[in-house]
Amino acid sequence: MAAVLPPSPLFVHPLGGVAVAFKAECLQPVGAFKLRGAWHRLTAIAADERARGVVAFSSGNHAQGVAWAAKRLGMPAVIVMPADAPRVKRDATLALGAEVVSYDRMTENREKIAAHLAHARGAVLVPSFDDAWVIEGQGSAAIEAVQQMESAGLGAPLRIVVPCGGGGLAAGCALAVPDAEIVVVEPEGWDDMRRSLEAGWIEPVAPEPPPTACDALQTLRVAERTFEVLARRDARGVAVREDEIAAAQRWAAAELRVVVEPGGAVALAALLAGRIDPAPGTLVMLSGGNTDPAAYARVLAGG
Repeated sequence: MAAVLPPSPLFVHPLGGVAVAFKAECLQPVGAFKLRGAWHRLTAIAADERARGVVAFSSGNHAQGVAWAAKRLGMPAVIVMPADAPRVKRDATLALGAEVVSYDRMTENREKIAAHLAHARGAVLVPSFDDAWVIEGQGSAAIEAVQQMESAGLGAPLRIVVPCGGGGLAAGCALAVPDAEIVVVEPEGWDDMRRSLEAGWIEPVAPEPPPTACDALQTLRVAERTFEVLARRDARGVAVREDEIAAAQRWAAAELRVVVEPGGAVALAALLAGRIDPAPGTLVMLSGGNTDPAAYARVLAGG
């Protein structure tokens, strides 16, 4: 990964008198960690298959990651995106040269649409989290953070707090840093990974879930692959409210001077809201910063 982009910054800031590390994946070239898994997956595609391109499905961050990687590798990319995806994410995906196909996230199945397109075009399907290559690539964020924390005199992370949609980043962190406790964080009503880990089997999101600003975390069902990795590691989950997420966005802007989108701020929100106590060796993933400017302005004004 270091061959194509430098490590994202690691900030250290006190919370409750404890030095906490924050991995700013929101400062990646596409504004999120997703290009890690996308690059790792696309570079594994055989040279004679690349001309047929790739198909992915995403609300925007994985879309941009795949589009970014495909552009650098000279591959065509088609992205299946929900019709209600933030315009800033859709526009950025198009600007990277990808083709966008829209769908209704509550009535249509994005996996089926993407699979049909991939079959029709002879392209490679690149899931957003249910893929071993993608998961492994996302784990590079944690590998970088270990080196950065040790260089800062904090030691290796003992706990990693991670935003969770499908669980790709969390599973990648769990594999990359096997001795650390993994805590996944989701918005209330979309906390299916938390409920799944507690139940011991996959629990999908309940019918008619509540609205959330966390478009990047609106996954209706996690994958067997990510669930099994996290379950084997005894990961646990917590849920946070919308007002707590907005407060975390404001805190990140004021204290770290970074823009974090709602879905990228949930792990921070869990600490600020007291769902997780700050402890030495805590690493918080700020997973994305692609937020609609008008919506972000309202969040900041709401403080």
